Amino acid sequence: MGKSKVYYTKKITSESLVRAYDAMNIALTGKVAVKISSGEPGGHNFLNPNLIKDLINKLTGTIVECNTAYPGRRNTTEEHWKTFEEHGFKAISSCDIMDEEGDMPLIVTNGKHLKENYVGLHLKNYNSMLMLSHFKGHAMGGFGGALKNMSIGVASSRGKTWIHNAAKSTSFNDVFTAEHDFFLESMAEADKSIMDYMGRKNIVYINVANNLSVDCDCDANPDDPEMADIGIFASTDPVALDQATVDAVYNSPDAGKKALIERMKSRNGIHTVETAAALGLGFREYELIPLEQ
Repeated sequence: MGKSKVYYTKKITSESLVRAYDAMNIALTGKVAVKISSGEPGGHNFLNPNLIKDLINKLTGTIVECNTAYPGRRNTTEEHWKTFEEHGFKAISSCDIMDEEGDMPLIVTNGKHLKENYVGLHLKNYNSMLMLSHFKGHAMGGFGGALKNMSIGVASSRGKTWIHNAAKSTSFNDVFTAEHDFFLESMAEADKSIMDYMGRKNIVYINVANNLSVDCDCDANPDDPEMADIGIFASTDPVALDQATVDAVYNSPDAGKKALIERMKSRNGIHTVETAAALGLGFREYELIPLEQ
């Protein structure tokens, strides 16, 4: 059984974010994509541009996103660009809506549900990627961290539908029709296709565990967080990273964790981590390395 390193700091500042990246001792090369959630307008828990800009500048990165597969302010390219502007991301970095010009299929090997995964066409323009995720709850996935950001987040609009209904259809009318665990498994399978395509040494992962609402940044009216911020986690292993962040919620002394734990348990959120581990995407066992004593 392998064990991966997960670096952790309680401090949530631009400086500590850079420090967490540096701790992994991995230099992303070529054209670097920084995958975040741009956040549905009306929501307010998405990563603050002032928090992430120093790290993005250090990498000379481009913030990347794809359009959504549900009604809102990010399901068309025109409205999504307005969201980038309103949420302050265009002010700190170059940005790219990767499915603005369509999508492309990636092969999924050993998938139970997916044989291909549809991602934004512009993914082909990048050599490496930082999966910079706001860790929080999610109405369907239980929680959103690195694995969800990589699967649903890099998927094109129709690719999101494809994952959500476990490869039954690309029709938006069928988006939420899969058996629940099949959806969770499909996210992990989509992750595999991206890791295989990009090369595993060319992606690193950071979870920022703050503004810990039970709802995702895709929600225009999220519940307010009931527990305090936890910190920043970083790893070259997305499975270990999400496992460590989930464990940190469970192990928190904050009584407010109850709501987020209930959300994760009621949606069987850990099943995505289980499936990703079974697919060989990483290890659930990890060594947590604090960045300050």
